[in-house]
Amino acid sequence: MSSESKYALITGAAILTLAGLISRVTGFFYRIFLSHSIGAEGMGIYQMIFPVYGFCFALVVSGMQTAISRSCAASWAAGRPRQAKTSFLAGFSLSLGLSLVIAFLLHGQAGRLAKLLSMDSRCIPLLQLIAFGIPFGVVHTCISAYYYARNKTAVPAAAQLLEQFTRVGASLVIWQIFLAEEKSPSPALAVGGLLAGELASSLFSGICILVHFQDPSLRQGPSGSFWRSQRELTVLALPLAANRVLLTLLQSGEAILIPGHLVLSGMTSDDALTLFGVFSGMAMPFILFPSAITGSVSTLLLPTVAAAEARGNEEGIRRATEKTIQYCLLLGILAAGVFFFYGNVLGRTVFHNAQAGTFIRILSFVCPFLYLTGTLSSILNGLGHTTLCFWQNAAGLLIRIGFVVLAVPGFGIQGYLWGILASQLAVTGLNLIFLRKQFVFSVSAWDWIVKPAAALAICMGISLLFQSLLGRLALPGLAVLAASLLAAGLIYLGLLRMMGLLPDLPLPSKKQK
Repeated sequence: MSSESKYALITGAAILTLAGLISRVTGFFYRIFLSHSIGAEGMGIYQMIFPVYGFCFALVVSGMQTAISRSCAASWAAGRPRQAKTSFLAGFSLSLGLSLVIAFLLHGQAGRLAKLLSMDSRCIPLLQLIAFGIPFGVVHTCISAYYYARNKTAVPAAAQLLEQFTRVGASLVIWQIFLAEEKSPSPALAVGGLLAGELASSLFSGICILVHFQDPSLRQGPSGSFWRSQRELTVLALPLAANRVLLTLLQSGEAILIPGHLVLSGMTSDDALTLFGVFSGMAMPFILFPSAITGSVSTLLLPTVAAAEARGNEEGIRRATEKTIQYCLLLGILAAGVFFFYGNVLGRTVFHNAQAGTFIRILSFVCPFLYLTGTLSSILNGLGHTTLCFWQNAAGLLIRIGFVVLAVPGFGIQGYLWGILASQLAVTGLNLIFLRKQFVFSVSAWDWIVKPAAALAICMGISLLFQSLLGRLALPGLAVLAASLLAAGLIYLGLLRMMGLLPDLPLPSKKQK
């Protein structure tokens, strides 16, 4: 593997990670603002529309996103930049056209859809609003897929940050309008912010790729047939889209079933929506925060592994798999410790909600498996095993739905949390078993689990002592929490460095053009 290729991949992942971390930190403060402005019940209503939005988005772009990335990566690797441009335009036009049709249908049939899915009537205007965001989301998603195919992450990262900052700014403006008109802020302010963010991101991405297409190098090599490219991309995208749509249907069913089965456990409808809002809008974003790092690696793993597999570079794929597992376990163990020991404090300090802290503590055990599953799935997708990934993810969702139906009525939300842990264990295990059948790779329990766990115990002990000492000073609670978490992270990294465990994540080579 060339040094240039290695550092290009690491730099790309670092750019995406930095953008993801900034975006998620901003998102935390944004969610705090939403929890205070529209309340936990409003958060629950806002979260209920996302299964529908996610289904529509999966239908129009999920398969094409991967198809564009794989096709363009292959064209660039073969020295056919004009063909890469043609492939992008072919896939983009298909997805954009379909998104306009779906947006029109969603806006017009929002009432019937909400009634069919037994959604709260307050979701209807939100569905009508969010329909306008689907075409804009398609624009920047397809453009990002093109840049990922080249391991060029600056434009997608900048678009991500612009989207988040615009969303927050627009929501604040809408909130001020509500207050000026002496109206109670509703979830519509969050949807309005989302639309503004999608619009800004799509405009920025569109301008960037139009400028890029003026590059003379894109006139080199054969361009290929536009219509043939559309057919080839459709053939590649259809099974991917079908898999993603079916998974999204299961996810949508899961999200819609939870409030209803919480009612069966003895809660009122409003209390169920409030609890669902606390779980999905407050606790889960904390758990998913570290996945900004693993998600960046996953995004670049798919086209890179696909290129390595095409060259028969099994050794490179093996090394990538081993380092991916090690890296995710190191991060997951730290996250599990932080969320378990600081979960209650995080819930009370950030959201002023003790229930959110309880959820964070329980979900902490999911972290190592949650972060590992995403990256392993990217490796499998890069190897072309999309159908296998679908069945594995479907199995995990069916396990969670089973817990919703069978455990939630008797045990409340606790039953669903058990289901999340069981499903993540199952999917991670299936991923590892299948990858082991494809090629031999080693897993060092001593270096990747025992040593990091020991480092975690030491850093948590010191961090909690540090927190106790700072608590005696007249400092804001948020400042004490931030200092304690920073100390824990630095000590953990220092111990890992002393143990020689910090990975450099060497991935399969990819020739740069």
